[in-house]
Amino acid sequence: MAPTDETGQAAQQSSASGTTPPVRPPVGGAGANGRMPRWLPRAMVLALALVAVFQLGSWAFHQLTGLLINILIAFFLALAIEPAVSWMASRGMRRGFAAFVVFIGVVVVSAGFVTLLGSVLADQIIKLIEGFPEYLDSVINWINTHFKTDLKRVDIQEGLLRSDWLRNYVQNSATGVLDVSAQVIGGLFQLLTIALFSFYFAADGPRLRRAICSVLPPARQAEVLRAWEIAVNKTGGYIYSRGLMALISGVAHFVLLQALDVPYAPVLAVWVGLVSQFIPTIGTYLAGALPMLIAFTVDPWYALWVLIFVVIYQQFENYVLQPKLTSKTVDIHPAVAFGSVIAGTALLGAVGALIAIPAIATLQAFLGAYVRRYDVTDDPRVHGHHRRGEGAGLRTRAKGLWARRPGAEQPGVGGEGSGQRPS
Repeated sequence: MAPTDETGQAAQQSSASGTTPPVRPPVGGAGANGRMPRWLPRAMVLALALVAVFQLGSWAFHQLTGLLINILIAFFLALAIEPAVSWMASRGMRRGFAAFVVFIGVVVVSAGFVTLLGSVLADQIIKLIEGFPEYLDSVINWINTHFKTDLKRVDIQEGLLRSDWLRNYVQNSATGVLDVSAQVIGGLFQLLTIALFSFYFAADGPRLRRAICSVLPPARQAEVLRAWEIAVNKTGGYIYSRGLMALISGVAHFVLLQALDVPYAPVLAVWVGLVSQFIPTIGTYLAGALPMLIAFTVDPWYALWVLIFVVIYQQFENYVLQPKLTSKTVDIHPAVAFGSVIAGTALLGAVGALIAIPAIATLQAFLGAYVRRYDVTDDPRVHGHHRRGEGAGLRTRAKGLWARRPGAEQPGVGGEGSGQRPS
């Protein structure tokens, strides 16, 4: 009891003097409330590490965007040629050699088309340059005749040669040659990269599928293989249906150009067929511009005939040919196709425009396999009609408005049918 008495006396003395003695920390728990929690340093280190990883990943993604896009293009090209490679492999040919044969065929056809088209453009440019003085003389004579001027071709040529605009244009063109050369070399390297990845994807397709499925459970493996099969069918079907429509379009335009005696009709027909089919919606009109220009050099009326034929054939293709050819391969509504092309262009540019339709077709088919569908009821409203008796027709409403006009005789009031005798 002695310590208790001393503590009581100390408390009385402190209260009497008006001061509070300092509180001593408890023994064994000194500074427990003032310490930093043990988890806080670890949380701070973890947060900093996550931010660093995110920044590093973002930087790496931006640096590798070009490579990822090339791999995406190569993957879709491999899916497009997968049916042909599988068909050759099923006939006993080695898969790698079958992929090589398909790639050689694609390269030969593409190189031949580019060479022929380049020769056509070069020939037209040469003809334009050679005939430019004559064309300039005709324009000068027309201006002198109608506006009573005295222009001469020599004066105009000297003025152009001495102009600052031409000098600046030549200097800028000379400095831009290196940029164009660098872009050409970069484009060739990009094509080589895409070709190599496409070849590896096509030749080692089964090995790639086995590698992916080896890290998944059996149920997931079935879903991956099903998605892969749908992608192959849709992408291959899109390429082959477009190729068939390009052949039909090329033959039709070749017949027209040959009948009009337009030069380079075979090359122009191939140009129209490929561009019109692999650039959706507006490809036909873009492809028809070159034949119209060359036909205009022969006869201006021929250009008009080409334009009329292009418009008519576009309607025939949209409403007759395309629904029959794509009903079993890539059955996409035109509005969905156009929207997918716009979205793909906004995301990946020209590459997105090319792969948008097979990607959307694959997604639509894959989702359609899991969406449960029901039989639609036989209701007239499903077909855009109204039931009989639901609302008055346009003719009935018009009669009612005419009968309620001011001064109109109401039925059953007066007149011969009112039942009243005249006075």
